[in-house]
Amino acid sequence: MPLPSATAVTPAVPRPRTPAPPEAYVTDPALVKRAVKAAALGNAMEWFDFGVYSYIAVTLGKVFFPSGNPTAQLLSTFGAFAAAFLVRPLGGMVFGPLGDRVGRQKVLALTMIMMAAGTFAIGLIPSYATIGVGAPLLLLAARLVQGFSTGGEYAGASTFIAEYAPDKKRGFFGSWLEFGTLAGYIGGAGLVTLMTAFLSTDDLLSWGWRVPFLIAGPMGIIGLYLRMRLEETPAFAAELAKASKKEVDRPKVRLRDMVAGQWRALLLCVGLVLVFNVTDYMLLSYMPSYLTSELKYDETHGLLVVLGVMALMMIVQPFAGALTDRIGRRPVIAAGCVGFLALSVPALLLIRQGSLLAVALGMGALGLLLVCFTSAMPAALPALFPTKVRYGSLSIGFNVSVSLFGGTTPLVTTALIGATGNMMMPAYYMMAAAVVGGVAVWFMTESAGRPLPGSAPAV
Repeated sequence: MPLPSATAVTPAVPRPRTPAPPEAYVTDPALVKRAVKAAALGNAMEWFDFGVYSYIAVTLGKVFFPSGNPTAQLLSTFGAFAAAFLVRPLGGMVFGPLGDRVGRQKVLALTMIMMAAGTFAIGLIPSYATIGVGAPLLLLAARLVQGFSTGGEYAGASTFIAEYAPDKKRGFFGSWLEFGTLAGYIGGAGLVTLMTAFLSTDDLLSWGWRVPFLIAGPMGIIGLYLRMRLEETPAFAAELAKASKKEVDRPKVRLRDMVAGQWRALLLCVGLVLVFNVTDYMLLSYMPSYLTSELKYDETHGLLVVLGVMALMMIVQPFAGALTDRIGRRPVIAAGCVGFLALSVPALLLIRQGSLLAVALGMGALGLLLVCFTSAMPAALPALFPTKVRYGSLSIGFNVSVSLFGGTTPLVTTALIGATGNMMMPAYYMMAAAVVGGVAVWFMTESAGRPLPGSAPAV
């Protein structure tokens, strides 16, 4: 038999094919921390304003809505507060789709500029005694600018952190967004407390109330600088890469895709945000005024109690966020819903008892329950939607819920107490929100430790 020639090729024995490992993002810890800081600072500035507005509501009522009836003044002030939430869905419908088309970083820089400008403008408005009815109208205009800009803020910031964070630590890193919220509240409440303690009533009414709002200018410049230094998120960069392969400049996002195509996720988002924000605004925005105007509690002592509660929440917040990575978002959120359903009435009864210890215990219990939401929601909400429509869909769902239920909480609760005379209305309102939130938790899918929908794993 002839020998094979030198050029002959022996057929190779086929080997079992090993599947290629899934493509993944490798996160840069330094970049993740920068993203968290920039997003959290913007949230802190937003809630610094809301905190100041809530805690100084009685003074603002006298400056912009003169009336012989303190309840009418408070209702007018909270009416302007709630008006900003009516335009939040419009802001979400503008900034959300824009964030899915041109990028998260650019839109977050724009919302930062608008928030700072709106808050700074409030500090420059003349009083009712100076220009009459023009004063409350200018206040309303500034609040509408704030509301429009914040329509794209929370959804963008939570999306930004979620798309940067590794899958197994998304809860921990996301919790720092609400850490920024609490820091803003404490900054605003602390400043109001100092002014209340050291300024006379006349000084507070004439010029002192302007100081917290004017601080927003420098804060906005710092936040804008931090956000402009960031790169786009890996998930959005991947969407751009897909578009470039199809020879399309930017990802095309239609309103129909964000709403009709995501109706189930949107309903879950509305339910989760409802319980999150009703309890949040009830505790952090409404309770200081409740202690002062309804229970005739000393204003300075009431603010100090709230400051202590928020400081406690800040300490617990990162640990609770890490806990959601270990045991899941659903158990933590469910625990908060059950807690508010069972403990809202006992906590409010403690608060109504009036002593400093009783008020601190009641507020502290509600604050720890609220951490169940503040620690889990920044990671849970972005995970409801795929990357292509995440910013837009989350903006719409979040802001519709906040506008209808969260931002109106102080106004509705004050009106209910005025109509019924029942001082337990805040507890009943939180219990109703807990029921809605519990239904949403039941139907949501666990997202802890998993990639975001439409994105590769992040490690």
